[in-house]
Amino acid sequence: MTRSGRESTVDTSPLRDLTAADGPFASVHFDFSHDTEDAEKLLELRLKEIEAGLSDQQADQATIEAVLRAVRESEPPAGKAGRSIVAAHGEVLLDRCLVAPPPAQVVRFSALPYLLPLATHAEEAPNHVVVLADRIGADITEYAGGEPRTETVEGADHPVHKVRGGGPSHHHMQNSAEETARRNLATVADHVAKAVERSGAQLVVLAGEKQARTALHEILPEAVRRIAHEVEGATRADGSSREELDRQVHELLAERHLAALDELAEQFRAGTGREDGLAVSGLEAVTTALTEANVETLLVGSPSDTAVFGGPDPAQVAVGKAGLRALGVSEPEERRADEALPFAAVATGARVAVMDERVDLWEGFGAILRHG
Repeated sequence: MTRSGRESTVDTSPLRDLTAADGPFASVHFDFSHDTEDAEKLLELRLKEIEAGLSDQQADQATIEAVLRAVRESEPPAGKAGRSIVAAHGEVLLDRCLVAPPPAQVVRFSALPYLLPLATHAEEAPNHVVVLADRIGADITEYAGGEPRTETVEGADHPVHKVRGGGPSHHHMQNSAEETARRNLATVADHVAKAVERSGAQLVVLAGEKQARTALHEILPEAVRRIAHEVEGATRADGSSREELDRQVHELLAERHLAALDELAEQFRAGTGREDGLAVSGLEAVTTALTEANVETLLVGSPSDTAVFGGPDPAQVAVGKAGLRALGVSEPEERRADEALPFAAVATGARVAVMDERVDLWEGFGAILRHG
C-alpha cells in the first residue's frame, strides 16, 4: 500500500467558505454515538450541556437554537460517531459527522471557529470504499466525510454456482456459471472504479466471499488495484454481522494514518535540519509563514491556551501587535492560537495535521513550507 504524508493531513479547501462569514462563532464537537439502548437519552443530556455552555459564553439564542435544531432534525448514526457543528448568527455554517467521538466535548463561542477537533478526526478516516462481494454482485459503500453512501450492484443470479457431476452437460454448466460470475464481477469492478473516482478514496477494502473478492481484486483497474486490500469478516448473506469487517477496516485506516504521520514527521525533521530548510517551528516563525501564505502544512501539537494577535483578514496573524501594525492593521485583536492559526491555514489554502509525540513542536506549532 503506497502512502503519502499528505494522507495524514486535512484538506482545508471545503472549509474556505467559513473565512467569508462574520463571527462570533459557536463551535461544538461532541459524542454523537448511537450504539446503546439509551442513546437518545444520552444525546439529549449532551444537548442540554451544549445549550448551557453556549448560554454561559453569551451566545445569541438564534445560534444556540440553530445548533440544537441541526442535531435533533438529523438521522442518528449507526454505532460510534462524533459530530462537529459551527454556527453563527442563527445559521449552521458547518455540520460534519466524525469517524469517532472526540476525547472530550468542546463547546466554544468565540471570534473565530474552533476547527482542530474536526481536523483531528477527519484525518483518521481518509475517504475510502468498502466492497462486500459475492459471485452475484456487491454492496459498495463510500465513506467521504458525510453520511456513508451505499450502492447495491446485482448481476445475473443464474447460473453462478458450480454443480457436481460429470460429462458434457456438467462442463457446459460449469463454464456457464463461471462466465456469469465473471460478467457480474466485471460490472462490480466498473462500479467500484466509479465510486473511487467519485469519492476520492485513498483505500478500497474488499470483503465477502473469498473467491469472488479475489477475482474482483484481479480485474480492478490498475490505479484502484494499487489501493485495494482484501479482508475476512463478513458476507452478503442475510443476518451476517459486520462487526469483524468494521474492526479490520478500522485497523487498516489506523495503520495507514500512523504510517502517514511517520512520513510527515520525517519530512518536518528533514526540513528543520538545515538553515534553508522547508520547515519551521514556534509561533513567531509559523505566524510569519502563514501571513506570507507560505505554509503548505500547518502542524499542531499541544498549544494549550497560547494567544496571538489577528487582523480583519484571517490570514493576518502575529505574535505581537507590532507585526500586524506593520501590515496596516490598526487595531490587532488578541485571539486563541489554536483557533487563529488553523483558521489562517484555511484562509491560505494550507493543509492541517494534528501531530503526536513523533515531533517536538516548539510552542505547540510547526509548519512545512511551500518554498524557502
